[in-house]
Amino acid sequence: MRYLMTTRPSDTAPDEHLYAEMSRFIEELSAAGVLLATGGLELGGVLVASVGDEITVTDGPFAEAKEAVAGFALIEVRSREEAVELARRFRRIVGDGESVVQQVFGP
Repeated sequence: MRYLMTTRPSDTAPDEHLYAEMSRFIEELSAAGVLLATGGLELGGVLVASVGDEITVTDGPFAEAKEAVAGFALIEVRSREEAVELARRFRRIVGDGESVVQQVFGP
């Protein structure tokens, strides 16, 4: 099963220890074949919304930046519990903040 783990921005600035811990975590998941993709996302982005036939495009950043997604990891694991455990390990490395784990459906 594939899961998308996303994280929201935090006020904590990364340091060398954080980079080293994340590097080890990413290497471990990559070697195990669990990590399919990972990356950080630009703040803001572009919002594309539709109502009926009307489509609007709005450039960010947006007022509720705390709701934005700052980064992601796409993983393939055997169960939801395994995905949640990997998210717990991630949160222990990066500290305070929020992450969301969602199953990815489809091919």
